[in-house]
This record gives sequence, structure tokens and C-alpha cells, in this order.
Amino acid sequence: MPTVRRPGGSFYDQIGQYDMTSEDIYYERGINLRHGYLTELFVDDPEYLVKIPKGLKDVEVLLEPTSIIEKDITQAYEAQRGFKLWRPKKAVVLGAGTVGLLAALSLKMKGFDVTSFGKESRPSRNFDLLEELGMRYISTNDLSIREAAKRFGPFDLMFEATGYSPVVFEAMECLGKNGVLVLASVTGGDREHSVPADKINLDFVLGNKSVTRRERAHTSRASRSSRFSRATPPLSHEPS
Repeated sequence: MPTVRRPGGSFYDQIGQYDMTSEDIYYERGINLRHGYLTELFVDDPEYLVKIPKGLKDVEVLLEPTSIIEKDITQAYEAQRGFKLWRPKKAVVLGAGTVGLLAALSLKMKGFDVTSFGKESRPSRNFDLLEELGMRYISTNDLSIREAAKRFGPFDLMFEATGYSPVVFEAMECLGKNGVLVLASVTGGDREHSVPADKINLDFVLGNKSVTRRERAHTSRASRSSRFSRATPPLSHEPS
């Protein structure tokens, strides 16, 4: 299976961390300035290919987003490296699309109490799937994120995967003390949104909260994802 990010000319690109490029222009197969893989056959450099175990051939299409999620969750733990011990227990996933479902499953496998938010109300296949796997699904048509935070929070780790920028700021207001908000979606356009900026800033500074962002995973991370590792990210302790 191929990865999608390709190196540019920055220092990070030169040392193999091209997902961390500092250049404004980046190269990504099928996304920006490089052709994608909508073809039966293609040729690529071995550096950008990940060998998939035969047992995963039917789900290999999920490896690329899974590798991103794994790296994003690791980044959340890295963001709180300053704590001698950070033991998050409650996680939220905002968005119940493909990335949101995979993120919820990954967090559940790591021992979190997971609450997933989406717009769909019952009947919903995603709703049923999440509940069958032992997670809580809330439709924002029925209960707002703010109200849910009062009932089921405080939330230690929030994973945003909606593609709707106002949700980011609502999540900032609902994040618990010492919590981390992971921004995994990308938004376009010029939408404007009014937020209680002073309160958010004050709560983040005094509450030791952090925000980290989505990253494309390198082949090493993708390889680990192909084994569907259940290990908690390094420099952390298993949630309990």
C-alpha cells in the first residue's frame, strides 16, 4: 500500500519527516500537485510503500486513515509530556464519518470511555455500530456538546473530525483540565464565527490544556498501524 505525502525541500523533508515540512507548498498524491492512484496499476519508490499482511487485504483501504489517527493520538500524549503522569480516561470524537469511527474504535481499544458526536439521529448504522462496540453516541440534534460535557465530562481527550470549523471552538470550551484537543479535519472557505475568546484563553492557560493537529503518517507509522497495535502511545500510561 502506498503512502501519499512526498518530500519537498525543507530540512524536515531532507531527514525523512516530510509530513512535518515547513514549506508552504507540499506534495501529496491525489491531494496536491501529485497524481493519485485511481488506476489499476502504478509504479512507486519502495520508500513510499507499506507491505500489508495477507490477513488485512480486505481492509487495507482503512490503513492510511488509521495511521493518521494513531499518530494524532500519540501527538496528544506528547503534548502533555510535561506531566510526570497523564492518565486520561474520557475521550470524545467529534464526527461519525470514516475517520471519526476509526478514531472512536482506536480510543476504545486503548481503554477510554468514548463519547462520539454526529449529526445523524436514529435510525443510523453508525449509531448502532458505536453502541454495539460499547461506546456512547450522541446526535447534536438531540444534545449539544456543551450539555453533554456537563453530563458525561470532563473530557480529557477530544478528537475533532467534522470538517466544520465552529465545532473546534465549542470543543475548546468543553475540554477538561489538563486535556488535549486534536484537530484532525481541514476546512476551507472564509466562514467567520464569534467565540468567547477571553474565556477560552483563560481556561487553556490556567487549566493546562493543549491543542495539537492532524499529521500525515510516515511509512514507519503506517507499518505499525498495519499490525493494528493496541499499545498506548509512548511516554504515557495505559488509561484506567
